[in-house]
Amino acid sequence: METIKYPVREQWQQLTTRAISNQLEVIEKVRPVLQAVKKDKDQALKEYTSRFDGVELKSFSVTDEEIRQGCLDVRSNLKGAINEAIINIRKFHESQKHTVNKVETAPGVVCWQRSTPIEKVGLYIPGGSAPLFSTVLMLAIPAAIAGCKEVVLCTPPGKEGKVHPAILFAAHLTGITQIFKVGGAQAIAAMAYGTESIPAVDKIFGPGNSYVTAAKQLVTLDGVAIDMPAGPSEVEVLADESANPAFVASDLLSQAEHGPDSQAILVTNSNSLIGEVQKEIEKQLSMLPRAETTKKALENSRMILLHDMEEMLDFTNLYAPEHLILSVRDYEQVAEKINNAGSVFLGNYTPESAGDYASGTNHTLPTYGYARAYSGVNLDSFCKKITFQEISEKGLQRLGPVIETMAAAEELEAHKMAVSLRLDSFKS
Repeated sequence: METIKYPVREQWQQLTTRAISNQLEVIEKVRPVLQAVKKDKDQALKEYTSRFDGVELKSFSVTDEEIRQGCLDVRSNLKGAINEAIINIRKFHESQKHTVNKVETAPGVVCWQRSTPIEKVGLYIPGGSAPLFSTVLMLAIPAAIAGCKEVVLCTPPGKEGKVHPAILFAAHLTGITQIFKVGGAQAIAAMAYGTESIPAVDKIFGPGNSYVTAAKQLVTLDGVAIDMPAGPSEVEVLADESANPAFVASDLLSQAEHGPDSQAILVTNSNSLIGEVQKEIEKQLSMLPRAETTKKALENSRMILLHDMEEMLDFTNLYAPEHLILSVRDYEQVAEKINNAGSVFLGNYTPESAGDYASGTNHTLPTYGYARAYSGVNLDSFCKKITFQEISEKGLQRLGPVIETMAAAEELEAHKMAVSLRLDSFKS
């Protein structure tokens, strides 16, 4: 990891850059994939699955027998862990339900808002060398709580044309029955436009690489909603002299092992901590099976030494990390000053891994600095908010002249007339 000591504020913006590929280049590669799937549907999916995943498929649908066998293939201890995680994730997301609250904004004028589920949602679950079955839980559970009528799941097939058993088990437990062996930008296109096999949805959820992210952003131009821009994973550890170097190193490595384009950042005011963390990284790295992937991510990562907590907080809010770990003495007070982050982990005993799997919070979070404007996935992500209003005769008599005046000022005569006609009807 590169070490930068006491950078001046003018350098900070450059230090917040992520290791991302040329987005225009990625978009130009993804665009024809979307167009082909939109036009040729399943035939295009078969060609791309053969080209990118190296497998020939006769059918994209996962059968009931495949789901049953997948569930049998999952180890009992993993089944227990997944069940425990489900309880916590469900409990946290259940707490996000809102009650209908009617408000009388003026005498005779009542307004309220009701949350309604998005009817058709698509979940993208990354596969490859690290199939993210935990993401199934993070997306399917709030979808079920929200009451989404149709949930479609797409995930890349392995070399044998199968879906990882843990993904199938997690999908089964969370009630998903429509599972398809399709990955990459072509999966996003399939859920956006629909094919002979895969139904079109109203909103697409899930993380992915730069191609998946670009595909998600492109389909929004065709009226399909997405959860957020979410690309390669990232973490920042904000640490002072009270931090445990071994813990800090493990948190940095846990994000770096996601992929070569992931990023890990240490921000500290302790020069000695940097040296100790570097030693721990070397020690722990040698024990990781994904060491080569992790090393590549560390090349895009940084340790930044700043003067004090004020600078550390200012830099953090500028960086807007997906995951933020507060390994500092007064972490509760520090947490109050965090404005930009996807998810925050407080204290030396709260590893980012907890949020990834089982504490209950959602791990589908904004990256690339989008945490300055986006929230992570939550129950509201699967809902629409519809507003309602009811005005009585007395209410319109009072509010009507206000509306007429404003409509006239905007020169929208029909708007004014819609009120005036009603007011005149009260006089007859």
